[in-house]
Amino acid sequence: MFRTSDRLHLWESALLIAFALALTAGCWASASESALASRVLRLHVVANSDTEEDQALKLSVRDAVLAQAAPWLEGAVSQAEAEAALTPHLDELARTAADTLAAEGCGGPVTVSVEDAWFPTKVYDGFSLPAGRYRALRVVIGEGAGRNWWCVVFPPLCLGSVTEEAAETALEGGLSDDQVSLITGRDGGYVLKFKVIEWWNELLNHLGL
Repeated sequence: MFRTSDRLHLWESALLIAFALALTAGCWASASESALASRVLRLHVVANSDTEEDQALKLSVRDAVLAQAAPWLEGAVSQAEAEAALTPHLDELARTAADTLAAEGCGGPVTVSVEDAWFPTKVYDGFSLPAGRYRALRVVIGEGAGRNWWCVVFPPLCLGSVTEEAAETALEGGLSDDQVSLITGRDGGYVLKFKVIEWWNELLNHLGL
């Protein structure tokens, strides 16, 4: 028979083990998300509103921005190089987006910037990205009150020509084998790993860290 003190010691040990495991998982999640976020430049297009027309305009602007940005990103091998290549052209990208709207009969303003933004977990064609804060090329149409469109401008994972070769494109863009396995699901465990990353980020946000 276990004495009361023995049972308390067992519970204490179990709690310590659980805490250690949670801390280990949290540290892994934080390191994985931070390392991945430092390698990619997201694209964040925000529609004017949620009307069918504004949502369609958002996709037209997305296509125009991706097409114009692609040549400037050729040769970039890191997030920093990609940002440096795009930053001098932000006004041009805004004009292109505005011209795209005008061609569709809409005269709304567009702002384009590169900044940090929070992204939820997102599943794309051939790869997925965990929730977290990422550096992003942000395009806001009009009031910016509509649903967002998220993807990756570097490595160029959101161009139609590379979606079937996401792993190869990600490797060429500087992601490690482990990071490619994580986002493409090659290791078979990305769903659980993404949940751990989400859980850890939610905990940090709740604690105000």
